[in-house]
Amino acid sequence: MPAGPPFSDKDDAVQPIISIRGLNKRYDSGFHALKNVNLDIADGDIFALLGPNGAGKTTLISVICGIVNPSDGEVRVDGHEIIADYRGARELIGLVPQELTTDAFETVWATVSFSRGLFGKPKNPAHIEKVLKDLSLWDKRNDMLMTLSGGMKRRVMIAKALSHEPRILFLDEPTAGVDVELRRSMWEVVRSLRAHGVTIILTTHYLEEAEQMADRIGVINAGEIILVEEKNELMQKLGEKRLTLHLQDSIDTVPDTLARHELDLVDNGHALLYTYNANDKRTGVNSLFRDLDSAGIRLRDVDTKQSSLEEIFVDLVKTPTPEPAADAQATAKDNA
Repeated sequence: MPAGPPFSDKDDAVQPIISIRGLNKRYDSGFHALKNVNLDIADGDIFALLGPNGAGKTTLISVICGIVNPSDGEVRVDGHEIIADYRGARELIGLVPQELTTDAFETVWATVSFSRGLFGKPKNPAHIEKVLKDLSLWDKRNDMLMTLSGGMKRRVMIAKALSHEPRILFLDEPTAGVDVELRRSMWEVVRSLRAHGVTIILTTHYLEEAEQMADRIGVINAGEIILVEEKNELMQKLGEKRLTLHLQDSIDTVPDTLARHELDLVDNGHALLYTYNANDKRTGVNSLFRDLDSAGIRLRDVDTKQSSLEEIFVDLVKTPTPEPAADAQATAKDNA
């Protein structure tokens, strides 16, 4: 992604809520975790950051949240530079890490209230109550964390991150290890938060999650942002369509007269598969049907399928990436 314009303090109204320019992170070992990252995230968006293990997702989040120091470059959160104005930037951010780190012997109410106090915020029982109710934790408010299920503990982590009323919420693999029903419930929670004005940035390995929730998608690989795009536009630009032609009678081979269409014979000869780009002016579909008719091939049914986000992602991320352990360095204490 090309470098964006320099920051300006004169017109904050048009600035995105997170702006990153020329961000690099190098470790003493020589590992280059982030490479000239330039990224803008709009206020109120749900932004999904995708990438394979070791790509730099957690490192990038950790830099923005002030956990890891950048080697060079600049990051601003609603105009606050993350180093020069650390407190101003950090109080706008809530972070839900991958790991479920909770105080086992504390109650839900106590740990969420304590998290609010860490940001110097005055007590606000009404806000804590609202957060717990929104996350379906109200009935568990007096339960010790050690008695909760994994899914409920993850909700508590979100409640802790929301306790100080941040405008931005980072969710690092928010539904990792939870069942399908709970995952979909968490999606509803995220949508509700966005409806209340919270900007959501999530990393995920579940492509369905990004496809269902995100407004915009960024792909990071080997420390570089290789794509940032509106989700729908991304799928239109990069997604292929597949036309499956179900035949009345099976065939053994594709006739030579159809060779120019590059059809695949599937389903044990009972169907032909035609792949095309729906955005092309000439998709070849009309000529395909004419040639099928001329070849005497009769159809029983036809269906089309758009490439999924997962297929697009796999196609984008083809180059080798560092070992998975590399990105984990971002979670360690860092004074580089």
